[in-house]
This record gives sequence, C-alpha cells and structure tokens, in this order.
Amino acid sequence: MAVTTGRSRLSRHAVAAQAPTTAAAIPHAARPAATPSVIELRAVEKRYGVGAIGLDQATFSIARGEFVFLVGATGSGKSTVMRLLIKELEPDDGTIRVAGRDLAEIPRKRVPYYRRNVGVVFQDFKLLPNRTVHDNVAYALQVTGGGRRDIRAKVPDILRLTGLSTKLHNYPDELSGGEQQRVAIARAFVNHPPLLLADEPTGNLDPETSIGIMQLLYRINRTGTTVLVATHDHAMVDKMRRRVIELSQGRVVRDEATGLYARDESTREFAARLRNDAPSAPEI
Repeated sequence: MAVTTGRSRLSRHAVAAQAPTTAAAIPHAARPAATPSVIELRAVEKRYGVGAIGLDQATFSIARGEFVFLVGATGSGKSTVMRLLIKELEPDDGTIRVAGRDLAEIPRKRVPYYRRNVGVVFQDFKLLPNRTVHDNVAYALQVTGGGRRDIRAKVPDILRLTGLSTKLHNYPDELSGGEQQRVAIARAFVNHPPLLLADEPTGNLDPETSIGIMQLLYRINRTGTTVLVATHDHAMVDKMRRRVIELSQGRVVRDEATGLYARDESTREFAARLRNDAPSAPEI
C-alpha cells in the first residue's frame, strides 16, 4: 500500500522549499495511493546477535518524488534501514521492495547493477583522497560503464548544480567539510538515480553549511528524485517540514506528512517537562 502526503506537487523547477503550515499526523491507512511506491517495507525484521534489535516489524512506504526524513535516537534502526536498502544487509524476515522489485530476488552478482539506480551520501563523505573533485565525480560514471563522452557531458552539469564549478581541480583535503559533502552528493547524483539515500549528511557540518546541503538535496528532489534522509538534525527537520518517519527500538512509532523532529507536546506534557527541567531550590 503506497503512502503519500496527499499534497499537490510544486513545480519541478522550484528551487526554494515552501513549508506547510501544519504538522498534523496522518494515519497510515488514510493516505491515498496516488503514486507508485519507490520504497516499501513490510514487517521487516533485522536482528544482530542475541537481543540486539535492528528493525522490529518495520512497515512503511515512500512514494515516487517524496522527500522524507527518517529520525530517531542512536540505535533506533535508521542506519539499518539504509543498509538494507542498498543490500549491504539482508533482512531476517519481511519484504523490502524498491521500485516494485523485491530485493530478495536480486542475486548477489546483480547487486552492483541495482546500486546504479540508488545514490548514497554518507556522513563521512567517502571521497577518494588522491583524486580531484572532477575525478571523484567521474569515477561514479566509470564504475557503472560510462565512457569519456558520458563523463564530458554529465560531470560539468552536476558540478554546476552543486556549486563546485570552480573547485573541479581541487583535492578533497583542499576543501571545507561542506564542499566535500557537495562532492559526495554530486557523485551520488551524477547518474540521476530515481532514489537518493542520505545517511546523516549534515552530521559533521556546522548549522549554516547544513542549510546549504539540505537546500541542495531539496533541489535534487524537485527534479523528480525520491530522497530519504536519516538525520539527528532537529533544527533542519523542523524548518523544512517534510514528511517524518520516526523509529524507536526498530519500530515505526510515528509517520507525519509535514512533521517536526519530535512529535507535538500537549499542554500537560509541556508543563510537566518544564517542572522536570526547572532547577531545584537551593538547600538552606
């Protein structure tokens, strides 16, 4: 069952995000199946050793063209979801489909071909230190069979999109953290994959740089690519007001169409938190 936000799409050429004004939760079953699912997890289980839970009956789907945040505390299952989606891990139970295909049906020798359609951005960039910006991005085309003509056509375009046109001859150690992450995004998107996964893409960046990275990911999303971002960045999630899926101990505990990092508190919960956070009176 596909899950969509039910909101009308903006023009694919829009550059700036238009934040919705509400953050109301929408029940999973109430969302209309307007567009096909790009990602679908059904009752997915993943365990590590004895008692260590990766995912516990995790079920959700993401429609084509959505921008979704995956949030939760450390150990909640966010990275497990990402690793399952790129077939770095296999589930113990349940079904994972990407673009309608059951990942369990993809043999190991075909995994590299599957990954050509999935762009991945990591927190630690994973750039090749002995290659220039241009060559780091071109490498993503080379390993998927792209020739010189393909590289000449695509690499300059993606460097312009990511704001790296003046850095193409620089090496990673000559770049700032934000610039290195832009190179990683350029490399992940140079093949224009229908799905882009970003695992803590702003985890090592300052707030101002993080804004630029999220704007870039949103710009990519507006071209039609589905984007799933696993993050701890409370401020960014709250500002962008995209769909939020929250995990806790491997379970999906919240799914909001235009959500905040944390669910809205009731007045009573807010008052209780203030009381708990208030400094105690000094002893006399």
